[in-house]
Order: sequence, then structure tokens, then C-alpha cells
Amino acid sequence: MYSKKIIGQFLILACAALVSIAHAQKLPNVMILATGGTIAGTGASSTTTVGYTAAKIGVDALIDAVPELKKVANVKGEQVFQIASENMNNDYWLKLSKRVNTLLAQSDVDGIVITHGTDTIEETAYFLDLTVHSKKPVVIVGAMRPSTAISADGPINLYNAVLLAGSQEAIGKGVLVTLNDQINAAREVTKTNTSTLDTFKTPELGFLGYIQGSKPFFYRQSTRKHTVDSEFDISKMDSLPQVDIVYGYANMNPIALNAFVAAGAKGIIHAGVGDGSLNNTVVPSLTEARKKGVVIVRASRVGQGIVARNGEADDDKLDFVVSDTLNAQKARILLMLALTKTTDTKEIQKIFYQY
Repeated sequence: MYSKKIIGQFLILACAALVSIAHAQKLPNVMILATGGTIAGTGASSTTTVGYTAAKIGVDALIDAVPELKKVANVKGEQVFQIASENMNNDYWLKLSKRVNTLLAQSDVDGIVITHGTDTIEETAYFLDLTVHSKKPVVIVGAMRPSTAISADGPINLYNAVLLAGSQEAIGKGVLVTLNDQINAAREVTKTNTSTLDTFKTPELGFLGYIQGSKPFFYRQSTRKHTVDSEFDISKMDSLPQVDIVYGYANMNPIALNAFVAAGAKGIIHAGVGDGSLNNTVVPSLTEARKKGVVIVRASRVGQGIVARNGEADDDKLDFVVSDTLNAQKARILLMLALTKTTDTKEIQKIFYQY
């Protein structure tokens, strides 16, 4: 016979286990998809914050480094790929988007966090914003300091991302980017500084909100079409149309533009000066490219503001498209996807005003 003391201890342990199970069942289920980047980087010493090696730490180590995650979500990890984000390409985007859509279709996944290098985080976020068809939260997170650095920002950023991805507040907000306790929309966020922790901003339109005291606070949301409202379906795609970017500058020439067209570009984003202005030296080449069927989109290298249609060029006569407020790198993504639907410039211009 067991003593009353042993039976009592057993009952206490059993009750504690039941409470733990009940708590875990109440927590959201968040999947962390790791792709590499600085958040998974290592440096030569604890003071190395530049010149480190990105994409060295695996997803399990990232999760283990933040035990507090277990308090806010039931977390699982998956290593999708392991790269420095300057090496991001269309193939990785297609693979990642398909995996996200598959996971979000599962009833046991409430949200997804993607760890990512900061160099192209805004582009990946926007691609997913246009190709993920779910209201469930998708949050992309990175770090500006490697995991080995003093005051590495990766752990708190990851904690905030998991918290956000499992929150009710983030549902239906589109793909989000969170670093430095701030929440940004995928369409509008951009990297503004090479190395500081507050590099990600939406300079004119502003943050969506903040994370404070382990809770997200939203103050606005993007009004443009995204996620469940998006018409772009990449589920059966193995490639995307070639779209390249030509940068405007004083004394520019058409060499790069002509090379892109000769290499088979289906679209060209011209990141012009000011309001997307065109240097006289490239107008003939742009006009000729359009005659060959290449879709031309006028964007601006400024990075903020609306590119006015028929403002600095006669877009109606030239049959060009304007990027609205999208910067050149995001205009490239939208044009690639638009070209999977149509080559009609009037329809593509509508798409640029909708997304």
C-alpha cells in the first residue's frame, strides 16, 4: 500500500501536469520558418556587430535561445533554407510562399513567423503579402546584430514576432514586419539605415503599431489589397517573369537598360530621379523596349511619395505604367506577379493602384 504522503504527492504532480496541458492547449500554435540571415548569424567576438557571418544558427537553436516563447505560444520550427538575404531570389520566394500557404491551411497552425535577413526582408514580406491567401498572421522578423553580439536584438525580436503571430489583433492585417518593438506593413516598410536597430520604418505613412508589455497595439492598417483579397496564385508556378530595375542618375546612359531587354526582360522598373523623371538619353531605348512588348513602370529613387501619372512623362502616349507609392524593389515584385495575369498596361496600372 502507498502511504498517504506518496499518494498526495502523486496527486499534486498529476494536477500540475493537467494544468500545464490545459495552459498549452489555450496557447496559439505558431510555426517558425527559418531562412537564415543576421538573426542566425555569428561573429568573431561578442563585440562584432559588422563583418559577421550570417545564416549559421539553425531554427532549433534560435528557439532554444528564447525559452520565454513557451509562455506565449506552442512553437514548432522548420528550416526552410539557410541563406544570407542578399542571396534571396524568385525560386526561394515561390518555395517559401507555397510552404506558408500549406501550413496556414492546417487547423493546428494559428500563425507563422519567418526569420529572415534584413537586407531583403521588405521584398520577401511584400511578395508574401501578395501571394499568401489567409487571414492568419504572418510575421517576418530579423535582427541587426548577430546572435553572438552583446545586446543581440534577435531574441527579443523573435519573442515579439511569436507573440504577434499568435495574437487576435494581427488577424487580417496582412503580412507584418516587426523589429525594435515596432510593427510595420509589408507593403510600406523599408530599411532606412545600414546598421542601426531602428532601421525599419515607414517614413511618411508611419508604423502600424507597437509591441509593449507583451501585447501588440495597432493604430492603423494598410488599405491596399493583400493576402485573402489578392488575385495572385503561385501554387502551380515554377518561375516568374523576368523584371529588372534601371536606376536613374545624372549623365546616365541606356547601356544597362538595353542589356536587360536583350537578356529577355519582360518588364523594366525605371527608378527615376524626383517624380520618376526620365533622362533624355534613355527615352528612345524605353520607347523601343515598349514597342517590343516590354512593360515599363516609372518609379522613383526618392523612396517616398506618389509617382504622378502623366506628370514627368506622357505615360498615356508612351504606354507606360506608374508605380504609385511603391519603391522600385517592390514595384518589381508587383509587376512580376501582374505579368502572370496580363500584359495589358491599362490593367497593370489598375493593379498598381489596388495593391
